[in-house]
Amino acid sequence: MKRKKSIILICSLITGLFFSTVSAQSKTEWMNEQYRPQVHFSPAANWMNDPNGMVYYKGIYHLFFQYHPSSSIWGPMHWGHATSTDLIHWKHEPTAIYPDSLGTIFSGSAVVDKNNTSGFGKKGQIPMVAIFTHHNTKGERAGKNDFQNQSIAYSLDEGKSWTKYAGNPVLKNPGITDFRDPKVMWYEESKKWIMTLATKDHITFYSSKNLKQWVKESEFGSAIGAHGGVWECPDLFSLNYQGKKIWVLLVSINPGGPNGGSATQYFTGNFNGKTFTAFQTDTRWLDYGTDNYAGITWSNTGNRKIFIGWMNNWQYANVVPTTQWRGATTLPRELAVQKVDNHYYIASLPVKELKLIQNKTKLIENIKVENYNLTANTGSLNGPVMVQLLTDKLESFNFILSNELGEQLVAGYDKPTNQFFIDRTKSGNTSFEIGFAERHTAPRISKQPGSRITLVIDRASIELFADDGLSVMTDIFFPNKPFNQIHIQSQNRLLIKKLEYTGLNSIWQNR
Repeated sequence: MKRKKSIILICSLITGLFFSTVSAQSKTEWMNEQYRPQVHFSPAANWMNDPNGMVYYKGIYHLFFQYHPSSSIWGPMHWGHATSTDLIHWKHEPTAIYPDSLGTIFSGSAVVDKNNTSGFGKKGQIPMVAIFTHHNTKGERAGKNDFQNQSIAYSLDEGKSWTKYAGNPVLKNPGITDFRDPKVMWYEESKKWIMTLATKDHITFYSSKNLKQWVKESEFGSAIGAHGGVWECPDLFSLNYQGKKIWVLLVSINPGGPNGGSATQYFTGNFNGKTFTAFQTDTRWLDYGTDNYAGITWSNTGNRKIFIGWMNNWQYANVVPTTQWRGATTLPRELAVQKVDNHYYIASLPVKELKLIQNKTKLIENIKVENYNLTANTGSLNGPVMVQLLTDKLESFNFILSNELGEQLVAGYDKPTNQFFIDRTKSGNTSFEIGFAERHTAPRISKQPGSRITLVIDRASIELFADDGLSVMTDIFFPNKPFNQIHIQSQNRLLIKKLEYTGLNSIWQNR
């Protein structure tokens, strides 16, 4: 036991030294790497994928994430850690949870156990409890089917350090090869915890009074939704729509996304503490781009439901042309319900805190678009920006980012097909993966004649939020030189009633 504690202490000291060095180098080195996101979270070095364990406590947003601290390609998973007071500026923290004899640390969630149902809190302390999947690689290689089990760890110092429960695993595998990604929430009506677990091609719900003993409640999804790949990273929560509680179930799937590779679908419905019943029979996607995956919401945020996803795709995640690090997150997004033709849809928009990094806004009104050179009015694009368009009647248009090499990234709307799109066929470096250089589409859900469209552009990503977040797309790209020009084209002479062009400051400044 002493040897094990010594090893953990040494690892913690090394990790702390690493992050101290990273902090000292931030402005001169890693912050300015070629494709380094400036308004999105990314690890200072090495690999990240799924966001994990997001929890809000005492004014701090905790973002844990799948992390390989020794390489920029996927490997033995740990829980990386970052914190923020505003969802925008992030502080890199030491690695939170390490692999052990039960396996590596796959995805999961974290809760504030304010009633101390777990008994981990002592002398009035409120424990933070992480629920995660232990992945036994040796068992997987041996051909076993029970190599993924659910375990817990607790923190009594507000997420700074974690102690694994001696009785792990708390939920043993019944013989399913894919048995992972527990998302836990408190169900007040029955005074119990609900675990939403990905179990191969469907979801299984479990309940517990103490986070240690779990009882199976029901299953959902084997005959509904998209099934082009394994189901992963679920999330169950409720949203309010005009006084009515609408339950939402997120399920990520890989492969089988609407534009290839991985993506996140959702269901709206009812949940009674035992069974989820969907309102819909069709398949709906939270984001139709190729680069928003495995996202879940923060716990303990009251009436706000704040989502963040992994801004990448398993189709090419290990080979994207970044070297010091791989992986980033989407912008944090606030989720809401909208109703169209008596159907409930989930809309998402950047959190209001994004205004904290906005600088001067250039307002241009009543633009009759044919071939409009936006940067002739705003100056060359030289950093992250947010562009908001308002039109009373939506027509086909192309929003074109370009550089002097002739590379371009095109986003826009095609009226004949009633689809939004992002086209990265000529976006620069696309040779690393055969399916990267493609045009992606998203259906327009809104039936309104006009539209409000927000585009957030970072060094190597674009996020499109149309119709107040009803249709959303996220794509990454890798130009050989930064895009510095923006043109808007429309053969039907789109009338833009109002255009707001807002520069965004780097989230790493003064950090």
